Amino acid sequence: MENKKKALILLNMGGARNKNELKMFLTNMFNDENILTIKSSFIRKIIAFLIVNRRLNEAWKNYELIGNCSPINPLTEKLVEKCNEKIKNFKTYQVMRYTPPFAKDVIENLKKDGIEEVLLFPLYPQYSTTTTKSSLEDFIKFAKNSFKIKSINDFYRNDKFNSCIVDEIQRIQEGKDDFNLIFSAHGLPQKIVDNGDPYEKQMIEHVQILSQKLKDKNINFKSINLAYQSKVGPLKWLEPSLEDMLKNFKGEKVIIYPLSFIVDNSETTFELDIEYRHISQDLGILDYKVCKCVNYNDNFIDAIKDIIDKN
Repeated sequence: MENKKKALILLNMGGARNKNELKMFLTNMFNDENILTIKSSFIRKIIAFLIVNRRLNEAWKNYELIGNCSPINPLTEKLVEKCNEKIKNFKTYQVMRYTPPFAKDVIENLKKDGIEEVLLFPLYPQYSTTTTKSSLEDFIKFAKNSFKIKSINDFYRNDKFNSCIVDEIQRIQEGKDDFNLIFSAHGLPQKIVDNGDPYEKQMIEHVQILSQKLKDKNINFKSINLAYQSKVGPLKWLEPSLEDMLKNFKGEKVIIYPLSFIVDNSETTFELDIEYRHISQDLGILDYKVCKCVNYNDNFIDAIKDIIDKN
């Protein structure tokens, strides 16, 4: 086999494999200056400690309902494996932001493997300072000019990627046009968007692109909507919230597509599939379906190739 000098690095947030890792995930996340935008790292550390102590046991109860671990790890491993099979001129690795494998450790492996060029591919379709920027900065900080680095900032406009989403929606809709489609995106505090984060704009544009694509394929819905999940704390977050959006559909049928995620994780398997399902039942929604993320779908591997070729 040819000696690959180029690495494709799939970047994501990570997810807990056990309760200790959940504590690690929360601690690292709330110490991230892109998440808790407090200038003083000392004050951020104190606030992070208080938040983690308050939330850990409650958050772990949620993990117990999905098998004591996030599905993001085995699914990402499978995605890496498939990329290594199908994307010939790169060796693919994964780096997680808040749980292992961490950038600093993977970078040591890259050096051992003789990697010279790196393409950073954040698994966030839309750009946000809280996800994309945070993951890119983290890798670049530890790489210290060891490689020639290029990065992909967003890929929500890529047609092959959007075809994967439309295929999954079509699969779960089964040709019935009496559903309301809700694209659910991870929320952000409004102040982050007000400070110039393009996430909300890109999310709105992505829904427009997908709505047109569904229409072109004659896949019809009673309505197509965008809502935001996962709000925490007292700050104002992007609206409408998914909970408020669901209130519009009493006596109706709903399909949810997790628009900000590539790989299923606790936000999709617990929040969307368990927590919001209970809410929808309480609201009197007749049918509530949640789409899978693209995960390691073969067509998504083709989309990754296409995104790489176009960058």
